[in-house]
Amino acid sequence: RIIEIGFVELVDRKLTGNHFHVYINPQREIEQEAIDVHGITNEFLKDKPLFEDVAKDFVAFIEGAQLIIHNAPFDVGFMDFEFAMTPSVTDIRTADICTVLDTLVLARKMHPGQKNNLDALCKRYGIDNGHRSLHGALLDSEILADVYRIMTGGQKALNLAGQSQNEAGDNS
Repeated sequence: RIIEIGFVELVDRKLTGNHFHVYINPQREIEQEAIDVHGITNEFLKDKPLFEDVAKDFVAFIEGAQLIIHNAPFDVGFMDFEFAMTPSVTDIRTADICTVLDTLVLARKMHPGQKNNLDALCKRYGIDNGHRSLHGALLDSEILADVYRIMTGGQKALNLAGQSQNEAGDNS
């Protein structure tokens, strides 16, 4: 079950500041192994909304978009499971309302035989993810946005002011 959704919006390869982020009560116990990965506890989630409560807003956010997801089959599988279990959106599948670009597939093509998890890509591309000690949907989507922009060539480096530098070194 999904316990957190986090998406950021990119328009013309720039973060717009618009995002979708919500924690969800999965109506089941979370195993300790999963808690160790993301730090989200059963106690924290017990008063959070159910997927049903956020489903229509979530669909409205992603409808018509291109989702950029690292290891997309994993996340899309959870999304489609939740859609199928939720009466208000039971007839929806992710592929019916948006497109998906899997950055893991892209990274494996670009860097065959190398580690291509998000941490490895951050290291390879010089993206500071030191503030990421646990996996979190919104933080991971922000980091993935930076990785994606560098992987696809529109941004070569990040500076501390949050502006990109092109190959000539000019701020853009």
